Amino acid sequence: MKKLWGGRFTKSAEEWVDEFGASISFDQELIMEDIEGSLAHVSMLAKSGIISDEEASTIIDGLKQLRKKAENDELSYSVKLEDIHLNLESYLTELVGPVGGKLHTARSRNDQVATDMHLYLRKQVKVIIELIQEMQEALIDQAEMNIETVMPGYTHLQRAQPISFAHHLMAYFWMLERDKERFSESMKRINLSPLGAGALAGTTFPIDRYVTADLLGFEGIYENSLDAVSDRDFILEFLSNSSTLMMHLSRLSEEFILWSSQEFKFIELDDSFATGSSIMPQKKNPDMAELIRGKTGRVYGNLMGLLTVLKGLPLAYNKDMQEDKEGMFDTVKTVAGSLKIFAGMIQTMKVNKDHMEKATKTDFSNATELADYLSDKGIPFREAHEIVGKLVLTCVQQGCYLGDLPLAEYQKANPLFEEDIYVVLDPVTAVKRRNSAGGTGFKQVAIALEKAKALVNNKLEI
Repeated sequence: MKKLWGGRFTKSAEEWVDEFGASISFDQELIMEDIEGSLAHVSMLAKSGIISDEEASTIIDGLKQLRKKAENDELSYSVKLEDIHLNLESYLTELVGPVGGKLHTARSRNDQVATDMHLYLRKQVKVIIELIQEMQEALIDQAEMNIETVMPGYTHLQRAQPISFAHHLMAYFWMLERDKERFSESMKRINLSPLGAGALAGTTFPIDRYVTADLLGFEGIYENSLDAVSDRDFILEFLSNSSTLMMHLSRLSEEFILWSSQEFKFIELDDSFATGSSIMPQKKNPDMAELIRGKTGRVYGNLMGLLTVLKGLPLAYNKDMQEDKEGMFDTVKTVAGSLKIFAGMIQTMKVNKDHMEKATKTDFSNATELADYLSDKGIPFREAHEIVGKLVLTCVQQGCYLGDLPLAEYQKANPLFEEDIYVVLDPVTAVKRRNSAGGTGFKQVAIALEKAKALVNNKLEI
């Protein structure tokens, strides 16, 4: 098969060399974007008088036929033609004859592929933002059912203070909100057109880059042709935003894995998001959460891979940049799948409310309540802290908890303790009283939920 750029060459590469250099095995993912960019380009060529209206009409008709075939999965691709661009151009020429070769007038594969990736990421980022929102809605739904569900809060993975389970879930809502904002803000850099930059220096043809930008829905154009074909910052930013998002999902995965264990028993994941063991009949493993935790490293790797590819590259295009696509495609698939899985896990999980509350009564997570109690009565907090620390030590030595100590023991530690101390020590009371803005108090959680619902109902226009 004759290569479309082979005029200068006197010999062909060996088949295995062609296979090594080709990208068609993965860049066929860009077929719809490639056709979309070509339709805009040929329309501009006609409008600028570079090709005739009749020629443009013939090429456009051929491209639309190819789009239909692609939608029906009727196209096959050749490694000899290297990439999606040359494969489609070859098909087009077969369909419409030599006039198909005019499609590439005033265009290089360098600005063509950059345009494809901008179009691809613009579409995929919109999908990811919608999936983030669906996960946020699942968190809100679970949180609304668990405002007054009390659980131990942790620092250093040690029980710290009792909190509302809804409050814990909603911490992830706000992480996701920041993720959503990052993806949304990146759109102004994704939504720029490199088309018309040519190989690196622009073109001698009287093209109108603003026409193609407008036809493709871009907000503007790259102002420098060298930058247009060599920029992959928008992909790096996408991979970075995806890495942060996956880090958040990985943290929640770890919590779900812990909470669903026999040691915690705080939640039970639905059977559809768990698997069994091939040897141990009793097992119910949180495999989907574990996979998301594991796939986070894969997304990090895609980011580091592209950063390394780009480090030290001179301007403008270099073949190294062919390595920009697989990690991008993989990250899109990984992030979208992880978000869908998580929304389902959250919606269907069973919350063991009684077990959570019971856990708050068999620890010392209410110790801060005692210190605050004494501080309210005028004792400096550091002094109150020491008094309560000694009471905790007494409990440890006696094998009991703060709620088990008799009032006499409290008054021995400090006479300001009164009978109401047992109400203060109740975990539900402890949570309810934490009504500072953004705190875990039930009223504050309800306020936060209303804010969250307003945010997701006022969906971002991207």
